[in-house]
Amino acid sequence: MTDSPVKAPGTAPGLSVLLQHTAEAVRQVQQGRSLAEGLPDVPAPLRPAVQALTFHALRHLGLARALVDRLADRSPEPVVQALLVAAVALLVAPADGVRYAPHTVVNQAVEAARQQRRLQRQAGFINACLRRLLREQTDLMAEVADDPPARHHHPRWWIDRVRRDHPQDWAAVLQASQEPGPMTLRVNRRRIDRSAYALRLAEAGMASLPTGEDGLVLARPCAVDSLPGWTDGLVSVQDAAAQMAAGLLLQGQDWGPQHRVLDACAAPGGKTAHLLERADVQVLALDADADRARRIGDTLQRLQLQARAQVKVADAADTAAWWDGQPFDAILLDAPCTASGIVRRHPDVRWLRREADVAALAAQQRRLLEALWPLLRPGGRLLYATCSVFRAEGEDQVQAFLARHTDARQHPSAGHLLPGAGRPVGQFNDNPPGGHDGFFYARLDKPAA
Repeated sequence: MTDSPVKAPGTAPGLSVLLQHTAEAVRQVQQGRSLAEGLPDVPAPLRPAVQALTFHALRHLGLARALVDRLADRSPEPVVQALLVAAVALLVAPADGVRYAPHTVVNQAVEAARQQRRLQRQAGFINACLRRLLREQTDLMAEVADDPPARHHHPRWWIDRVRRDHPQDWAAVLQASQEPGPMTLRVNRRRIDRSAYALRLAEAGMASLPTGEDGLVLARPCAVDSLPGWTDGLVSVQDAAAQMAAGLLLQGQDWGPQHRVLDACAAPGGKTAHLLERADVQVLALDADADRARRIGDTLQRLQLQARAQVKVADAADTAAWWDGQPFDAILLDAPCTASGIVRRHPDVRWLRREADVAALAAQQRRLLEALWPLLRPGGRLLYATCSVFRAEGEDQVQAFLARHTDARQHPSAGHLLPGAGRPVGQFNDNPPGGHDGFFYARLDKPAA
């Protein structure tokens, strides 16, 4: 998902209609349903504007909920609270690209309630709460200023963990999650040179700047099908941090068709494709979910790389079910994680996760590492990656693995990459325009016998 512009006031559809759908999306997130599941239910013509308003509400959910708690004498039912949250977020933190007049937000929120049978009786209550906010906003903001979720826009446990894991950078990490991530492209070097593609973008009126080895950061996001050569496989959308995987796994060695590479948790296929764009290797791409595995095939087909990879539906940790007994020269393990490093692109993640998820996912990561390490030949390498800023899913996980495996050596690699334009941790110093997502990388080498 990428951020989309909000339609200006006075254009169809009206703000009241957008607020109805935004409130429903916020309510679902607060009850545990992701935006990836909920937004497709929104009518297609409304979806871009509703997504933008929902992203905005979720980026300010901590503050908006704290204010609603003070505005309401009683705890409103979830559907009412969600509508109040959506309106309050617009009143105290105007959305990028459009500023609604305060009275417009109040009137349209009340109208949104009146248009829904289940909320008609709550219209007066919503009106009273929002008008009180307009009258007392300075005092109310002062009351919540020291509340961590209201101030930093994340759950308290998340704030505490980031502060403990990154004591020098924690505030910058949290702030970076509030900023929309740039649209970053990866040029398919098998099809076109990066500078040549940048020229094609310029000819189409799209300004860009280079990042990394194959990336271009767009000055403004756009629909993917408007990108020159998209359907012909000239380019993909992939964050600058995610683009590092192929280079870190392949660096320092000549690769050819005799080399076998495993992409263990491959969907939707961006890293699989990047490996094939950069090297003539055999790639086996796995994913445990059949629908997600089909996305790998779709990605490879669009990039005209499908003939050079095998895709299987399998749990990578259940090696007896899929491994043919032949060792791999390299393994990419982009392990399931909390996604705490990509919150700027997925603002619902911070509100969907629970503190217990960190330990549960760390256990799953350990299970995958233990299962895949024996499949690596002596002299081979494994790149462990997560899109997380939590040390439990990064450096702590790797150090525990090294303590258990005396046959593993950690090669200098990126370590923890902090999101946005904050100071990276480790040996990664490239800072692309608009920054990068939060990631962790560690390359583990198995010495030759």
